[in-house]
Amino acid sequence: MTQTPAFDKPKVELHVHLDGAIKPETILYFSRKRGIALPAETVEELQDIICMDKPLSLSSFLAKFNYYMPAIAGSREAIKRIAYEFVETKAKEGVVYVEVRYSPHLLANCKVEPIPWNQPEGDLTPDEVVALVSQSLQEGERDFKVKVRSILCCLRHQPNWSLEVVELCQKYQQTVVAIDLAGDETIKGSSLFPGHVKAYEEAVRRGIHRTVHAGEVGSAEVVKEAVDTLKTERLGHGYHTLEDEALYARLRQENMHFEICPWSSYLTGAWKSDTEHAVVRLKNDQANYSLNTDDPLIFKSTLETDYQMTKQGMDFTEEEFKRLNINAAKSSFLPEDEKKQLLDLLYKAYGMPSLDAAAGQHP
Repeated sequence: MTQTPAFDKPKVELHVHLDGAIKPETILYFSRKRGIALPAETVEELQDIICMDKPLSLSSFLAKFNYYMPAIAGSREAIKRIAYEFVETKAKEGVVYVEVRYSPHLLANCKVEPIPWNQPEGDLTPDEVVALVSQSLQEGERDFKVKVRSILCCLRHQPNWSLEVVELCQKYQQTVVAIDLAGDETIKGSSLFPGHVKAYEEAVRRGIHRTVHAGEVGSAEVVKEAVDTLKTERLGHGYHTLEDEALYARLRQENMHFEICPWSSYLTGAWKSDTEHAVVRLKNDQANYSLNTDDPLIFKSTLETDYQMTKQGMDFTEEEFKRLNINAAKSSFLPEDEKKQLLDLLYKAYGMPSLDAAAGQHP
């Protein structure tokens, strides 16, 4: 018996990693085709190794990528296919607009130091990775009628890559809408590494939008650094903001957008399930946030998982789902004219008057 969808209307997703949203079948295909050994022969065996069904630490979660990324990285065909299939998957989930993020350096094997995943040196640069992903996302957009833009990730442990990430955001600004800082936020002081600070200063100077993973497992202090030093416009996760009431009040006042990933936060241990989830507070305060999958391959999930979790376990209503998706559209990194088109689409689908400026938005 199939479960009734939690929210059977158009959705917006702002926080999902391309390299955490690959089909297991595709990983197996390229491991065989490229002769790259995996510790699994079948989809089930692969899922047993790389998927999670109970909480692990964030670092144990990040280690999962080591198993399968060598099968994908450095292959033009693989990179194009994972980007195209990603759009197909989002279309099936009822997503009408998605911002998908990835590190171009982690998919490259040339002009990147160090070369990731113990790959031999090849001829695929981070620049060409962005060109390939952008092309395939556009093809997916055309074929599956989902609007897609991308976000390029800097990595906390590789500040030397960050300035190039800004350059690539600018070069590919037709499809790339923002820069992100991802990776292990428990690396002490990593928000303030000069490479990241310079990159974000440059992004501000060039008018490139900014988001930062902060307050997922890190403290409210990491959130403060993201807001005050890196000048982020959105927060990836941001749960631990609530440990600092003054900071939370200020961010609410500034209408900061929180990219919330409920199922992810359970499996990474970012949220302890015997406590109230931060998203409940955000809902009760009518704050500005979205619901997102983060890494659906590893979490064996779809966007429906996150909507069911909040509906069943946290009493989310249809009205709240509408409100948060409208806020996601308003907080997207689209240009204003495209943002207005997206909002009009949502208002129409939700049976709401589009001229109502207050719809779903907290002052």
